[in-house]
Amino acid sequence: MKRLRNILLSVVLMLTGLAFAGASAGAASSLPCDIYGSAGTPCVGAHSTVRALYAAYNGPLYQVRRADGATTDIGLLSPGGIANGAAQDSFCANTSCIISEIYDQSPRHNDLTIEGAGGAGAADVGAPADALPISIGGHTAYGVEITSGMGYRDNSTSGVAVNGQPEGMYMVASATHVNGGCCFDYGNAETNNQDTGDGHMDAVYLGLRCEFGNCNGSGPWVAADLENGLFQSNTGSNAGDPGPGATPYVTAMLSNNGQDHFTLKRGDAQNGDLTTTYSGSEPTVRNTYSPLHQEGAIVLGTGGDNSNADVGSFFEGVMTAGVPTDAADSAVQSSIVSAGYGGSNGVAGGALTPGSSISLRATTACCTTRYLRHSAGDAITSVITADSSALDKNDATWIVRRGLANNSCLSFESKNYPGEYLRHANYQLHRQPDDGSALLANDATFCPAGGNSGSYTSFQSDNYPGYYIRHYDSTVYIAHNGGSNPWDTTTSWADDTTWEVAQPWA
Repeated sequence: MKRLRNILLSVVLMLTGLAFAGASAGAASSLPCDIYGSAGTPCVGAHSTVRALYAAYNGPLYQVRRADGATTDIGLLSPGGIANGAAQDSFCANTSCIISEIYDQSPRHNDLTIEGAGGAGAADVGAPADALPISIGGHTAYGVEITSGMGYRDNSTSGVAVNGQPEGMYMVASATHVNGGCCFDYGNAETNNQDTGDGHMDAVYLGLRCEFGNCNGSGPWVAADLENGLFQSNTGSNAGDPGPGATPYVTAMLSNNGQDHFTLKRGDAQNGDLTTTYSGSEPTVRNTYSPLHQEGAIVLGTGGDNSNADVGSFFEGVMTAGVPTDAADSAVQSSIVSAGYGGSNGVAGGALTPGSSISLRATTACCTTRYLRHSAGDAITSVITADSSALDKNDATWIVRRGLANNSCLSFESKNYPGEYLRHANYQLHRQPDDGSALLANDATFCPAGGNSGSYTSFQSDNYPGYYIRHYDSTVYIAHNGGSNPWDTTTSWADDTTWEVAQPWA
């Protein structure tokens, strides 16, 4: 079946290349690999679990594997369109699934499978298939939520740069799900899962790791992982680049001529143009990076030697043969923005319908202008009005999801932190990423019921029956009607545990 798929896709993409051979780099109907191909730097890797990267692509994006071992491919709603998230929902209903393979949409067929053991890490596991639901192009699709011990790789590729050949690459990731572990990479790596020396990698990185000191601010930063160093510039760090900030969707881009020059760019994948953060010589900290010695494997979510202590969110990425032009990169960024990451999925707010965006207003007489929001990772209530900042409005907006632990109940995903959910821990509510664990799924599942005050809605913890989401002194807890904790007081309990499901602020 895979051989047949490869033959069919090669024919389709050959025709696609002919169709776009005379098109301008910014053609509105072009997707990233059409743009790069028309500019003379064709994709040799094109990976995404959320959308097509060629306008004519109509094959599978990724494979999911259920707990019982059964597998299925997840394709598109239409050629050149968005992933069919409903197909995954149906196949994985009432059980768990992992992403077991991410298909290469290019005619090179450099498919990514779960990474094996390496010099710095044991064999990886697949990412939970439903850990990162997002809205894109008006539909719900699923990204790849990487936590420590997860990663994907192809050590036997076709067309990927080796031994100083030029190449480019980008990934769309999230700056809100990062850490300082090594290394959330996408790109060129060693073919034996070992660290074989300086210059044997050429991969784009996004995270909090600052290996050379003097980094600007607290990150995250876009860097080039060239093995034994994450380089924001030829000297390592880049005091002029504060990074993208807490941006939900980031375009992180790297190109390298393989000899004496590399370039880093970044952009907001929802809005705006690219910013070039560095363009200059290969690293000068040692004389071992010019030329590079790439080996041609493709890695996603780990370092070249399977250093897998990182976290990250991956939505799409491509690798090219040759260094793309600035015009092609800019056209690709426009294509990414036009995809509609994080936009409306067509489900109106104000209703507890999975996929809808909502805000939750307190109904206690004292607090009717206060909404449930997150701040620094904790759930609180604060006054939100039409004059509030965009950040405050985003923090007070939640996407309704089917309950992570119980499909009859609900979970609430942060609007501006994809893959992070409202969950309780030691009774207090927080915003935390889905790590695929049963504990988080249970803690992040709440069952709606008629409001305890006699109107509106209350939300009972699925794994702590009798405990409801409650605001108390501006902090949010799960609370029982009477108990040993201060927030269990019976005073105003019914009102404090009752919320109005309101139109979303963001």
